[in-house]
Formats: sequence, C-alpha cells, structure tokens
Amino acid sequence: MACCAALSAGTAQAAHAAATGPAAQPSPSPTALPSGTATATSFWDGVTASGRPMRYQTVASPYWPLGTTVKITYGDRSAIGIVDDFGPAEWAVAQHDIPAIVDLSAEMMADLTGARSNSVHVRFQVLSWGAGRVFRGAGTGYDLAMGRG
Repeated sequence: MACCAALSAGTAQAAHAAATGPAAQPSPSPTALPSGTATATSFWDGVTASGRPMRYQTVASPYWPLGTTVKITYGDRSAIGIVDDFGPAEWAVAQHDIPAIVDLSAEMMADLTGARSNSVHVRFQVLSWGAGRVFRGAGTGYDLAMGRG
C-alpha cells in the first residue's frame, strides 16, 4: 500500500506542474471513445488540477482531458468518474503488468473493491471527452488510454 501513498504524492506533484504547465490540448476524436482493461490505483488529494475539491467521483488520468467522463467496472460493480486531476505518475503507470492509466478516489476504490488503498485491474469506458487540459500526450499507457493498446 506504500505505492498508493507514493502515487498520491506523485499526483499532487503532477497537479501542481499542470497548473503552471501546458495549455489545453485538442481533445481526442469524439467518435472513437476508448475502452479496455487497465490497472487502477487509488489516491486522495486535497486539491485537484481542475481546481475542484476531491470527491467520490474524482478520477485522475495523465492522458484524458480534464472533464472527461469515464465508467470504471471492477467485477460486477461500476462507478462513473470525472477526470479532475492528473496521475498516476509516469513511473507508477509503468510499474504494473497492465499500465495504471487511472487513479480512482479512495472512496470510489473502497466502493468498488472494499479497500480504500488498492491497485486492481478494471474495465474502463470513456463516455465523453472533457474540454480541459491534458497532462501527457504520449508515454507508457498512452495507447491503452486511447483504446489502441
């Protein structure tokens, strides 16, 4: 579970960098909404890159624009999240057997898995693209996040 605490720190650093970093990038094609299997980790930050407070439906992804809506399924349980933050960090994405392209709020993770701090394989389905900034447009897990991996 130490990895998840480290992910929170990495997410906070990414959010800070994003606040002073790149401007909004064009959103991916709305006709090609990605889905697949990825690793999801959990996090909890006081401040998100979007400026919204952390809440149950907060998810983070370095590859999806802020405001993107995504359905996360673990076993027979599903939840809808909104990308309000950036993370996991590049090193955390790459350390999993399936890249960790999404962080779930600790509350959402607990609802889906029974544990607030976890790292699990989930199904993801982007429901709609957000219009906000994107933290990374390439890297480990990018193709997976865009439905090409």
